[in-house]
Formats: sequence, structure tokens, C-alpha cells
Amino acid sequence: MSEGCRAGCGACCIAPSISSAIPGMPEGKPAGIRCVQLDENNLCRLFGDPSRPRVCERFNFDARVCGEHREEALATLTWLEQDTC
Repeated sequence: MSEGCRAGCGACCIAPSISSAIPGMPEGKPAGIRCVQLDENNLCRLFGDPSRPRVCERFNFDARVCGEHREEALATLTWLEQDTC
């Protein structure tokens, strides 16, 4: 079952690589690197902005991926990134 993202998590803005251009990161973002659009509260500055990459818009909370807490989400997303390369 899908529900809203965990506010302040930001794991999906750190662990995976993003090949699409992001404002401030025109070549995309390597895996494990914090997106420049992730603020100090781990919230996306581009949320709701048309310049937000489509891949980011399409990512939805999934308990199997996001787990119980931020550290679990980071670990799972890091593992998925490494396993699918």
C-alpha cells in the first residue's frame, strides 16, 4: 500500500543515481551524493516545481523500500542501486 513520503527522510535524494538534469546538477547526480536541492531538513526544494526531474516526481513511498526509518531506507536504496548497476 502506498502512502506519502516520510517527511525529512531524503533517502531517495541521496542513495540512488539520477541521470536526469537537476537544477544545480546539470549532469544528474551520482549514487550516494546528496542532491543539491535537498535542504537542511531533508526536504526537496523542487517539490511541486516544474523543473523537478520526472524520475523524482514518479518515486512513491513503498514500505518495502522505505522501511521503518530513514537509515533503513538509505540502506535499501543503496543496496538496490548497487544491485541494479
